[in-house]
Amino acid sequence: MREAPTSPKQNHLLAALPVEARERMWPQLKLVELRLGDVIYESGQAIEFVYFPTDCIISLLYVMRNGASAEISVVGNEGMAGIAVFMGGESTLTRTIVQSQGFAYRMPSLALKNEFNNHAEVRVLMLRYTQALITQMSQTAVCNRHHTIDQQLCRWLLLSLDRLPDCQLEMTQELIANMLGVRREGVTEAAGKLQKQGVIQYHRGHISVIDRSKLEALSCECYAVVKRETNRLFPPQ
Repeated sequence: MREAPTSPKQNHLLAALPVEARERMWPQLKLVELRLGDVIYESGQAIEFVYFPTDCIISLLYVMRNGASAEISVVGNEGMAGIAVFMGGESTLTRTIVQSQGFAYRMPSLALKNEFNNHAEVRVLMLRYTQALITQMSQTAVCNRHHTIDQQLCRWLLLSLDRLPDCQLEMTQELIANMLGVRREGVTEAAGKLQKQGVIQYHRGHISVIDRSKLEALSCECYAVVKRETNRLFPPQ
């Protein structure tokens, strides 16, 4: 487990808030530790808290009746989990699970909803983030339909790395397969190729990215589309 964060500024969305909004919202934040595999929301569950990750990654999964699942999007230090609170849904159809353990700031959903409804600067910021998240969801659907498992794995690794403070990721091949909605054997083969090319090192659930530039070259265009739109709507800190 990484060291606990020292400021909400380690979440880019919280850091981007105007000073007045920080003074109102930050006292309502509570730092919580999230473990790998923790389920934050189940499908249909009312959202009591929203989460602003600092060094963990939260994954939104759609789970079928037969138990099969596929990742719709990932959330890290660039954003938040629980947008349904201010989008009018109050609950979500996805299972929201911790993909990479770490810390997040938790806030009562009613408090965030009041900020969204009553303060335009908070509303604009949250809507810009939501648009960036929708772009990621849309591109993920395209990628899963048209690109190879090798390319999907590269995209997934890059999106994860963008949301972590280093190039280390704790994740088993079985969990990656569940995220991508593919067979474990396919992930094993794709990860093996990346390791042989010197792009990553993988050992017992620990992934180290050695050559990020090569990883980007091997990825499909989907990663670049998501990255470009996120930076356009919500410049990184």
